[in-house]
Amino acid sequence: MKLRPAPPESNLVERSEILDSVGMARVLRRVAFEIVERNGQDAYFVGIRTGGALLAERMVKLLVEGGERRPDLGAIDITLYRDDVFHGLPKPEIGPTDLKKSVEGRVVVLIDDVLNTGRTVRAAMDVLLDYGRPRSMQLAVLVDRGRRELPIQPDFVGVRLQTTAEHSVRVMLSERGETDRVVLRERSGS
Repeated sequence: MKLRPAPPESNLVERSEILDSVGMARVLRRVAFEIVERNGQDAYFVGIRTGGALLAERMVKLLVEGGERRPDLGAIDITLYRDDVFHGLPKPEIGPTDLKKSVEGRVVVLIDDVLNTGRTVRAAMDVLLDYGRPRSMQLAVLVDRGRRELPIQPDFVGVRLQTTAEHSVRVMLSERGETDRVVLRERSGS
C-alpha cells in the first residue's frame, strides 16, 4: 500500500466551525465524566501526543474541578510505531512517552483529538503493549471523522462527522497559542 503525504496547509480552506471554545469545553467535560461513569476511578487517561495528550490533561483537570478524584495521567508518542514513518513523514519528530504508573492490569483510556483511519490508534496500542498488558483499552476522541481503514471504533466520542478525503479536521488549542476551536477544512478547488 502506498501512503500519500498529507496535503500542504496552504491548500486547505476553512469550510465550517464544528466547535467553538465553549462547545469544546462542554464536549470534553461530558466525555471525561462518561469515562469515569463507565470505569469508576480505575481509568488511566493516556493521551496520544500531541493533541490527545493536551486533551487528556484538560479532561483530568475538568474531573478534579468537578469533584472527582484525580485519575492517573500519561502520554505516549507513536512516531516510531507509525506505518508511514519512512513514507509520509519528511522529518519525524519523536516526543517523550510519559507513563509514570504501570499500565499492567489497568483500564487504559487512549485519548486523541481526531480519529480518521484508525492507524494512529493502532500504533498507540502497540506502544502501550510494549509497556505492559492492560486489563482493557478504550478509546476517547474529540472528533470522529468516520473514514476508517482499520476495524477500530471509539468508545467515547465528542463529535461525529462524515468527511471525505478532501476534508481535514483541525483542532486548535490554547496550549499551542491558538483560540480553542475545531474547524472542518477542505482542499481549495474542491
